Amino acid sequence: MSQPFDRRMLEALVCPVTQAVLTYDAERAELISKAAHLAFPIRDGIPIMLVSEARQID
Repeated sequence: MSQPFDRRMLEALVCPVTQAVLTYDAERAELISKAAHLAFPIRDGIPIMLVSEARQID
């Protein structure tokens, strides 16, 4: 069972590509950067903010 994501962390995190605000997608356990069209995974409650780990989104 994975650990829950601390939503307060969203206030401190920004997209590593654009420095834009991120949104939290609880269903997919991802942080979404609409500006960069990337979704960063959250694994065991830890956001993985590496572009190489991000998923491209439309």
